[in-house]
Amino acid sequence: MVNETERAADALNHIDAGCARDEWVRAGMAAKSAGLDFDDFNNWSASAGNYAGENECRTVWKSFGDSGAVTPATLYGMAFAQGWKDPSKSRAKGTRPNPPLTRTKQTPQTPVKQAASANAVQVWERCIPATPAEAYIHRKQGEPDGLRVYPASASPLVIHDKDMKPHNVTGWLVVPCWSGNDLQTLQFISPEKGIQKLNLPKGKFNDGFFTVGDVTDCAYIAEGIGQAWAINQATGKAAVVTFGSVRMATVAKALRDKFPAARLVIVPDKGMEDKAAKIAADVSGQWIAMPADKPGNYDANDYAIEFGTGALSDLLEHPIEPPIEYPLSVAFADELTGEFTPPDEIVEGVLTAGDGSILYGDSNSGKTFFVIDMACAVARGVPWMGKQTEPGLVIYLAAESPASVRSRIQAYQRHHGVRVPNFAIVQSPIDLFDGDADTDKLIQLVKQIEWQKGQPARLIIGDTLARLSAGANENAGQDMGLVVRRFDRIRAECKAHFLLIHHSGKNAAAGARGWSGVRAAVDTEIEVTDSPAGRCCEITKQRDLSTKGDRIGFKLHVVTLGLTKWKSPATSCVVMPADAPDKQSGKRISEVGGAIVEMLRTKGTGVKKKDVVAHFAERYVSSAVYRELKKLVEGGQVKELMGVVSAEVSEVRNGAN
Repeated sequence: MVNETERAADALNHIDAGCARDEWVRAGMAAKSAGLDFDDFNNWSASAGNYAGENECRTVWKSFGDSGAVTPATLYGMAFAQGWKDPSKSRAKGTRPNPPLTRTKQTPQTPVKQAASANAVQVWERCIPATPAEAYIHRKQGEPDGLRVYPASASPLVIHDKDMKPHNVTGWLVVPCWSGNDLQTLQFISPEKGIQKLNLPKGKFNDGFFTVGDVTDCAYIAEGIGQAWAINQATGKAAVVTFGSVRMATVAKALRDKFPAARLVIVPDKGMEDKAAKIAADVSGQWIAMPADKPGNYDANDYAIEFGTGALSDLLEHPIEPPIEYPLSVAFADELTGEFTPPDEIVEGVLTAGDGSILYGDSNSGKTFFVIDMACAVARGVPWMGKQTEPGLVIYLAAESPASVRSRIQAYQRHHGVRVPNFAIVQSPIDLFDGDADTDKLIQLVKQIEWQKGQPARLIIGDTLARLSAGANENAGQDMGLVVRRFDRIRAECKAHFLLIHHSGKNAAAGARGWSGVRAAVDTEIEVTDSPAGRCCEITKQRDLSTKGDRIGFKLHVVTLGLTKWKSPATSCVVMPADAPDKQSGKRISEVGGAIVEMLRTKGTGVKKKDVVAHFAERYVSSAVYRELKKLVEGGQVKELMGVVSAEVSEVRNGAN
């Protein structure tokens, strides 16, 4: 009598171990539920050409649970479906049952397996040379040179296609993939039509290829060997097989490295023109276009069959030169047109699109009011100081004082009776020194606001450079160079002008505070000054416009916004046009002198000198105040009459930064 273990083993042996993986797993689960052990499962699995090895089998075996979802009935049902005869019921009298599956580990057949053990060199050595009579070679009118066939005399080799259907590749044409003298992997081509080409499982093509002919002065690059045969016959030149379009770029680069002087021509299938053009440009090569009216995947071999080898030769003699893509932007002088393209100005004579600028001045010089007035004009698309503006989105990085920026824009809107559109105030701190995180966030924010508002950003304002580069040494190129690099990246990726507000240095003649490389990096530099003669903005550097030296006069007008909690007026200022004062000579007013002028302008009337000294008693020593008053009077910046001093009032200050 046959016991149940022997019966289960007999059923398992009757199932094709080379079946699809899900069926293989199902059979294993059923075998385990029927009482068979790992050795039974492993020995059965090893009889298939796609045996994955003992480790894989053991891992899968351990994954089989005891859920009861798969029972011994599943095992017998699978066996019956493949013609199994149950030895316990259908054995004829006088016959012996199928021998039981031994409980000791057997040495299975040793087919060349589909897994990693299917070494390309070993498989290649089992193959025999191909002949012109091979079906695929004959069908494609190719040559057998360098190719082999997997023989029937070798152990069977089973490879699954993309649908997991197994194919015994005995009798199939074998195309090697070489990288120099190293065999990387193999491709198998069926003698029958309509069966996809198969590659050796787990093989790596890397930078390998197969060449029809010898590479000398020229090499054509195509996806498959059929195209390569047709190209070689049409041109007499080498044709390189890349084993698929995805490897064309890698193979082209490898060929360029190996043959730096050779002419490389990419011959893509129809539909791959854009990719071929890019590959050709990357390797300084050329490419061929199949006829526009042909279907996708139409290739050189199809062209030769349809029109003849001579026609293909003519096609290949007229490659397309791709536009060369240099790693850096290059313009050749003799290719420039005679037509001049003027700079794209967003503020006439002052700011140009996509560039960078820096505007600097002393504290209380009115520079922030000046910038806000200009920015609001850009956001509204209205003339500013007699100059035209290009309307667009303004992004104001209020890193120093968001509340102050808000109140100043409120004053602008109240004074002009408008609501300023397309003006975004970024109230979060921005760090352009320590890492790229805030730079990335800012670029993303600009693009989001552009999408929301439906128009491009034209002007980004950073207030101030010191706040945007907190922690950096302003005098060190090593630190500020990082800030400038991120400044350039923002304006380039956002395609907007980036204006930085900055402070003057201690030496007025030396310009803006800090590392001189900042000035060199910008296209425009603007200095804002305040003197007893009035406020002025002067363009001190202009890369592309002829407005260097232009001076724009302005004054500040007080706007009352409401009342403080102490019931006193809360005010801000707006910019008003004014004549530009004459350029001042001599030293800049000291801090004490500036404070005195500010105090006298605010009072608006004459003040006794002793009252001026008393006003600053807690800030400056009396001798310093008297000394500065004398200098101001001598310089004509303050008037004195019978001990009473005054400054001409053309404006009233309130936080005039």
